[in-house]
Amino acid sequence: MSDSEYQEYSGALPDGEEIQSDVAHPSAGGSRALPFYILLMVLVVLAGLVSVASHWKKEVVVRDFVVDGASIIENRELFSRIMAFKGRNLQDLDAEELKRRIMVLPYLRDAVISKELNGNVRVRIIEREPVALTVIDGRMMVIDREGFLLPWKPVVAERFPKLLEIAGMSRLKTVNNGMQQLDVHDIALILHFLEALSETEYASILIRELHLAGNNMTWYIAVQAPTRFIVGNDGNFKEKLKKFEIFWQKVISKKGFGCYDTVDLRFRDRIFTVDLVSPKVPKDISQ
Repeated sequence: MSDSEYQEYSGALPDGEEIQSDVAHPSAGGSRALPFYILLMVLVVLAGLVSVASHWKKEVVVRDFVVDGASIIENRELFSRIMAFKGRNLQDLDAEELKRRIMVLPYLRDAVISKELNGNVRVRIIEREPVALTVIDGRMMVIDREGFLLPWKPVVAERFPKLLEIAGMSRLKTVNNGMQQLDVHDIALILHFLEALSETEYASILIRELHLAGNNMTWYIAVQAPTRFIVGNDGNFKEKLKKFEIFWQKVISKKGFGCYDTVDLRFRDRIFTVDLVSPKVPKDISQ
């Protein structure tokens, strides 16, 4: 057929019949099924991994203990109470039971127990914070921030070398774990005083012992001075300690340490003193 004889057909047969194509189009349903099969395979694999992991965990035993956060509590104190759990099945280990075994340690405030897949059990220690010292029945004790009395340890002196000594505590109670605790008002007064003391210029270097007393008569003693400096129980310790520093600098440093029996710092803008009375020496009248 020559170029001049080329004809364009519309695709329709005479009498209006359409040309039928033998080429089939891909099914849309088949394309949607593929992601479903992939998801199904992933779920099957995950289920298998979970099953294997569960079986493996049942076979893991406690290999060792890792302790974090202990600085006052010695590891041997902890290990002596928890080493009995070594070799037990890791999955069956009761973390709360283990925690109860160590919570009897006086310097332990709280503990977080966690299991690791390698068979280690991690024990994160939260220790009590020593804030002061005291003497109870002739024994040196440590007071923590919550008012609990703890046995004194040399490591406490190393970590907290400037703890103030507290005396005059009479309202002690015994709590459920057998430990003794200060009255809530006494520990609040102590913490308030220590906070104000930490903000002073040099009073914290001079003051060595705080005596709790009723009737608004709490007082303290400074180094090299027998004088009782009365600060009371009604707070405002920052102002009172500032007056103490001024009095020490302008009066005590010039007149000496043995001049006053008491120095009362409780009154605003005023300081009252009572002189130290020297004991009279009896005269010999036999001659």
